[in-house]
Amino acid sequence: MTISHHPSDETLLRLAAGTLGAGPALVVSVHLEGCSVCRDRLARFEAVGGAILNGMAPAPLAPDLFARTLKRLEADRPSRSNRREALRRRPPVLGIELPRAIQGCEIGPWRWLGPGFRWSKVKIPGSPGAKVMLLKGKAGLRLPAHGHSGTEFTQILTGSLSDARGRYVPGDLDEAGDDVDHRPVVGQEAECVCLAALEGDTRLHGILGRLLRPVVGF
Repeated sequence: MTISHHPSDETLLRLAAGTLGAGPALVVSVHLEGCSVCRDRLARFEAVGGAILNGMAPAPLAPDLFARTLKRLEADRPSRSNRREALRRRPPVLGIELPRAIQGCEIGPWRWLGPGFRWSKVKIPGSPGAKVMLLKGKAGLRLPAHGHSGTEFTQILTGSLSDARGRYVPGDLDEAGDDVDHRPVVGQEAECVCLAALEGDTRLHGILGRLLRPVVGF
C-alpha cells in the first residue's frame, strides 16, 4: 500500500502535545496504524517535547492533584458492559476489519444520506461532543458539494475519493481546511468507506445540502 497523503506537521505536533481534539486524533491514529513514515515523524516530535520538558524547572503540584486525576480517569472510563454493548451493536463494514483505533468506539447503524450514500455516527468514549462518522458511498458517486468552518480530517479505508486537489486511496489522510470547497467523487472501481472527523462544522451547498444538514447534525 502506497500512502501519498499524510497529516500535516502541525497536526502531528498537536497530537504529540495532546492538544488535538478527540475526533481528529482518532482519525490520525487510524492513519498511523498503516503509516510508518508518520509514526517516525510523531516519535521525533514527542522526543523534542520530552527534551523541552526535561529542561524546564520543576513546579510544585497541588496536594490533591493525584486524587483528582484518578477520579477523572475513573469517570471517563467506560464500563465493561458499555464496551460489550458497543461491540455487539457494531454493524459490518463491507466485511473489512475495523482499524484497531476505533474498535473501542460505539458505531451506530448505517443511515441513509442519499441514493448510494450512507453514514454511521462514531461515538468516542469520554468525548460525547466529537464529530466523527463513517461514510460509505457507491462507486462513481458524487458527494454533496461542501466547505468547512474548521478542518475536515478524512482517512480512506476502502475504495477511493477524488477532488480537484488529488486522488485519495486506502491509507491516505486528507486535511481539508476552511479554505477548501469541494465535491469529492467516489472512484469507479469500488465502493468507498472512509472515517471522517470535523473541527467546526460542514457547510453543505445547494438544496441537497440544506436537506442533509438536519440529518447529520454536523
